[in-house]
Amino acid sequence: MKRKLLLLGALFCWLALNAPFLFAAVPTIDKIVKGVVKDGSTNEALIGSTVTLKGTTKGVITDVNGNYSIAVPDDNAVLVFAFIGYEPQEIRVGTQSEINVSLASNSSELAEVVVIGYGNTRSKDVTGSVKSIKSEAFNKGIINSPEQLLQGKVAGVNVTASSGEPGAALNISVRGPGGVRTGSTPLFVIDGFALDNSSVGGATNPLTFLNPEDIETIDVLKDASATAIYGSRGANGVILITTKKGKKGASNLNYSTSLGYSKMARPLDVFTADEFRAEIKKIGANFIDDGGNTDWQKEISQTAFTQNHNLGLSGGTDKLKYFGSFGMQKQEGVLKNSNLDRYSGRVNLNQTFWENKLSVDVNISASSTNNERPNFQGLIGSAISANPTYVPYAANGSLKKYADGTNPMLTLALDNDLTVTNRILGNISPSLTLAKGLVYKLNFGIDNSSSSRDLQSLPNAEPLVLGGLTSIEYKNTNRLIENYLTYTMSKDVHSLTALAGHSYQKIFLQGRSFSINKFPLNDIEPRFNPGLGQDLTLVNNKPSGFATLNELQSFFSRVNYEYNDKYLATATVRVDGSSKFGANNKYGVFPSFSVGWRLSEEEFLKNTKFDDLKIRAGWGLTGNQEIPSKITQALFTSSVSATTSYPLDGGTSYPAGTTYSRLANPNIQWEVSSQIDVGLDFGLFNGALTGTVDYFNKVSRDILLEVIPADPVQPAGTLWTNVADMQIINKGLEFELLLRKKLGNKMRYEVGGNITLINNVVKNSPYTVIPSGSASGSGLTSATINGYINDQPIGTFYLRQFAGFDDKGLSIYADTNGDGIFSDKDRIAAGTALPNKIYNLNGNFSYGSFDLGVNFNGVAGNKVYDNTANANFYKLRLSKGVNTTNEATKFPEESINNSAPVSTRFLKDGAFFRLNNAVLGYTLNTSKLGIKKYVSTLRLSVTGQNLFLITKYDGFDPDVNTDRSVNGISSYGIDYLTYPKARSVIFGLNIGL
Repeated sequence: MKRKLLLLGALFCWLALNAPFLFAAVPTIDKIVKGVVKDGSTNEALIGSTVTLKGTTKGVITDVNGNYSIAVPDDNAVLVFAFIGYEPQEIRVGTQSEINVSLASNSSELAEVVVIGYGNTRSKDVTGSVKSIKSEAFNKGIINSPEQLLQGKVAGVNVTASSGEPGAALNISVRGPGGVRTGSTPLFVIDGFALDNSSVGGATNPLTFLNPEDIETIDVLKDASATAIYGSRGANGVILITTKKGKKGASNLNYSTSLGYSKMARPLDVFTADEFRAEIKKIGANFIDDGGNTDWQKEISQTAFTQNHNLGLSGGTDKLKYFGSFGMQKQEGVLKNSNLDRYSGRVNLNQTFWENKLSVDVNISASSTNNERPNFQGLIGSAISANPTYVPYAANGSLKKYADGTNPMLTLALDNDLTVTNRILGNISPSLTLAKGLVYKLNFGIDNSSSSRDLQSLPNAEPLVLGGLTSIEYKNTNRLIENYLTYTMSKDVHSLTALAGHSYQKIFLQGRSFSINKFPLNDIEPRFNPGLGQDLTLVNNKPSGFATLNELQSFFSRVNYEYNDKYLATATVRVDGSSKFGANNKYGVFPSFSVGWRLSEEEFLKNTKFDDLKIRAGWGLTGNQEIPSKITQALFTSSVSATTSYPLDGGTSYPAGTTYSRLANPNIQWEVSSQIDVGLDFGLFNGALTGTVDYFNKVSRDILLEVIPADPVQPAGTLWTNVADMQIINKGLEFELLLRKKLGNKMRYEVGGNITLINNVVKNSPYTVIPSGSASGSGLTSATINGYINDQPIGTFYLRQFAGFDDKGLSIYADTNGDGIFSDKDRIAAGTALPNKIYNLNGNFSYGSFDLGVNFNGVAGNKVYDNTANANFYKLRLSKGVNTTNEATKFPEESINNSAPVSTRFLKDGAFFRLNNAVLGYTLNTSKLGIKKYVSTLRLSVTGQNLFLITKYDGFDPDVNTDRSVNGISSYGIDYLTYPKARSVIFGLNIGL
């Protein structure tokens, strides 16, 4: 017995000493919890909702039937159920092994957060005219810049493409243009950093650097009560872009890729070789028939391929949240030797300290854009007019040479425009809670871009081309530092948010260029060795450059007050000082005020179908300072000439002389816009039907303009001033409507649209016309096409009225002033380039795993001047043996000696209706595929872009705006040898881990 007790004691001691190791070797068995996540009102499965283990990064996503399965460590675990547009729920597991959840919709998206500048608020509490677009609602397809994402999505916002070239500039206006020399581009703010609208070099859109896949939301501030917080830069509206951020919970890795192909959508209908021969014969003209049948537009174009790759990863814990991405887009244009390559990377971080009292946001993005362009205006001009009986290549495969030099392929081979742009944008924004409800925030950021552009022409023997190179370097540095305090208080039925801050922004622009000509014939391109150029004279190759420094200092404040969740008020004041203005008017004050009444919270509407009904009204002043720098200061010019100095030695040697080029004008002041907005927001049937109606009236005054001085004794031919009494008025109505509906367990749809009715007019202009658009082409160059005319909209075409032909077949024009003389005094206001109706329709449909989205957009009431036809498609051109279209022969009575000056003959209806994009997608069930463990989401899609167009316009595309500006005044609605638009089909794949 004693021996047994000793053995038992020894065993007990051994177990006591080794118990930690023994139990550690036994694996912990997690508990499995399953269930279904459904919509609380319809009882339908919520596909793709997230189920995460609170306090960890562990989580899963529900499948196509709303099912989930997740392992939890014990009964104390808490699961967080979430889905976009629904209120999240937290549930403690306890003893349950099955948890089914019904999520409640945040009705009419009233709880959505809207960015309003220096802060955010709930959608239901907004008193200004603000529209928020989430990433899932963005336009799809081949996207180069953020403007394309919201085209057609926001009432009052008109996006017009300057051309179909990859990365081409887009013209965007919010509630119509309001200035002459100040443009119509709104202020863009990315993650709190206000961009400068200056060029970053090259011919591409400055916003091309931003990867659309990185954008989470775009908020558009339209009326002055919303934009006044940005004061001097808010007159044209404000577009706030928020990039994606990491979220607490499950870590996500997402990869998306797409491959698209594009073709020229609408080639011009020029004569074929047989038609050309027949038409030439009809008019009795001579031409060279080389026996070919060449479609020159087909020869210079290509089936363009675009590939897009995006990798994103995100996640977070209680203290650290992160988002990172890398994107690559390689896009070919529909014209040969045309492509745009963009490489981008982004890191967004949020770190909290001191029990969440200190929060630090860091946003950094970097991009490199390579843009290669042919001389497309020269290329298109030669392609649409080249003799179709000519052939592009000789029998030996070399380019065919003709005595008249007409072979468009030669232009393609010799001319090249290459731009490389690098851009880094970063800001750091720490926020510190100083006391309950009081937060201090610092925002410091730098936007730095540099570009190198080479325009080269290769030397050629026949026809003789000497060759040349122009090299342009450009730098743009934008620094911003802001400090502001935000105080938030909520007590009983009162809620108050007050903001006060200071902002300082410094923008430095620099550019310089040089050129060299006459290169030898060899295989070395001029841009790789400029030293081979043989023409070294400064007469033809004088270097040039500039440098500009702009500074903007601002003080701003805003108060938001809410009483009993019914009555809302917002007041804003911003004081801006700009180095662009003189000492007497350097600072401007921009106040605004708006109120709102949520009738749906009143007792008499409590039991009605209205989920939301809000009336709001606002007034405010905003400014515009987008004018050349230093124009208020005196300018001197030093030169050597007989007009600036005289010989000191009695001979003919002139020393350098210095003269005034511009007198100082310290009285120039801000261009100011005042705006009234009255709006109604409503939601019915538990958010199934929502809409907005707005009336606005925006008046711009103190118009900044470069004019001829009244006093003839002036050192300069022009001066800058505010034009007294002149006004530009934009007023109109906006309507938005969205219907959401669910049918059964698998089908849902939403159909929406918006329409803008807008009237633009120029008042009290002291000038007959302020030219804004001029013509191009032989015999047309610099002829006025449109401009600013009293009691007419901006962009009004100011033309002689074409009245047919006389008995000699020569053009005649209406004698509108009755003086018996046909002259420019007979010009009339013949319509405007600005549409008075902008409308858009969109729909999203889903059935099971399939989804379909479509987006239509259109405009009406506008005209387009076809400068391409004016310069190329008339009978005189055909008689010279160059190709044309039917437009040149539609008047049998026209003489072959008739010229075609600028007139209403080439003014055309610019209205259109377009299927902008359509997306068909299919989400695979990864559970059934047996890959749920590795792949949480897998989606295939096909997208069509610019699928059809209904229009009377017979050019490449009616949505066009070739830059034909006059003295920096923006042109509108002119089409001249524009890069043709593409019709595209894109196949996509999205994988989520």
